[in-house]
Amino acid sequence: MFNLLKATMLAIAALPLAAVAAPASVDLLVGSYTDSGSPGLYAYRFDTASGRLDAQPWQTLRLDNPSWLVLAPEQTRVYAVSENGPGARDTVGRAGMLALDAQHRLTLQGQVSTLGDHPTHASLTPDGRYLLVANYSVDTHPGGSLAVLPIDAQGRLQPVTQLLTYQASHVDPERQRSSHVHWVGFSPDGATAYASDLGGDRVYAYRYAPQANAERPLQPAPTPFLALPPGSGPRHLTFDASGRHAYLTLEMAGQVAVLDVDAKGALRLREVVNLFAPGFTGGNGGGALHLSADGRFLYAINRGGDDHLAVFAVGADGGLTLIQRRATEGRQAREFAIDPSGRFLLIAVQGANRIVVLARDPHTGKLGKTLQTVEVAAPSDLKFLRP
Repeated sequence: MFNLLKATMLAIAALPLAAVAAPASVDLLVGSYTDSGSPGLYAYRFDTASGRLDAQPWQTLRLDNPSWLVLAPEQTRVYAVSENGPGARDTVGRAGMLALDAQHRLTLQGQVSTLGDHPTHASLTPDGRYLLVANYSVDTHPGGSLAVLPIDAQGRLQPVTQLLTYQASHVDPERQRSSHVHWVGFSPDGATAYASDLGGDRVYAYRYAPQANAERPLQPAPTPFLALPPGSGPRHLTFDASGRHAYLTLEMAGQVAVLDVDAKGALRLREVVNLFAPGFTGGNGGGALHLSADGRFLYAINRGGDDHLAVFAVGADGGLTLIQRRATEGRQAREFAIDPSGRFLLIAVQGANRIVVLARDPHTGKLGKTLQTVEVAAPSDLKFLRP
C-alpha cells in the first residue's frame, strides 16, 4: 500500500503544474480619471492561470479621479487620492478611505482635503498612523506640496497636520515654474521617507519621528535632499529589498537614475540609463517603474511619444542591463502591475482607454505577446488584492 501511494505521489509530482493546480482568481482594483463621466473605481477578476481579465468589472464605485490607490497591509482598507483641482468637476484635491470587506466589496468611509491640487501619489507610514500624500499641482500656484494626514483608530483619515512645500528649479520654463511633488514613500527599513519633486529636480529625505512630534512626524534627514540633473524631472522611486539600491524615473529626461543608499538613508547618484532607443528624437515621459517580486528585473515606462516599456536585468551590485524594449500598445501608459503568478504584466494605458495584458517569462524577465486588451476609460492605477 505504501509503495502504491508513493508511486501515485511521484506521478502527480511529475505532471505539469497547470495539470494539478486549479486556476486561481484574484481581484484587481483599477483607479481611473473621470473626465468622461466614468465611475472612477473598478474591481475586476483576473485568472492567474490563463492570464484573462474579465471583460466587465464586478464592482464599480463613483469617486472623482482616483488616480492612486494604497492598500492597507491587513487588506481591510483602501486609501485613494482624488486628483482634483482647477477645471475638474470637484476642484478640491482629496484623499479618501474605503472599507474593504472579506468579499472585497468597497464602501467609501469619507474624504478629507489634501490642502493641495492634483494629488497623484500616496503611501502609508510603516506603523499605519499616517497617510503621506504627494500634491502634484499642475498649475504654478499654489505649486506642489507633501501633506501628512493622521489616521484614527477606525482607519479614517483626519485633517492635514503637516504640509511641506518646495522651491522650483526653473530649468524648464513651462514645467518647472513651481514644485510638482510626484511620489512619496519609505525606505525598506521604514526609517526614512522620501519625496520626489519633478519641478525642483530633487528627491527630499525625512526622518520619520512621530514619537518626537505627532503633528509633525517628518523632520529633515541629515542629508536633506539629492539633487538630480537639471531639467530631468524626477518622478517615481523604488528600492530593492536590501535597501542599498534604488531606482528613480526621470520623467523629462526619459531616463532611470540608479542610486546607492548609505546606512543613514542618504541617496547618491551612480548613473543614469536611457529608457529610449539609440537615435530616438521624439518626446520622452519616464513614468511608472517596478521591480519584479524576486528583484531580478526592473521595468520602467517611457511615454511622450516613445511609448515603450524598458526591461532591465538587475546585477548583484544593483546595476542595470537593458534586455528588452516592449511597446505599451498605446500612448500615455500611466501604470502597470505584475500579477501574483509573475507570468503576466498588465498596463493601464490611459491615453488609449484600455488595460493591456502581456505575457511575461519569470525566468528571463522578458515580455511576450499581447494576450488581451480590455476597454477602461483613462485607467491610472492597478492594484492586485490577495485572495
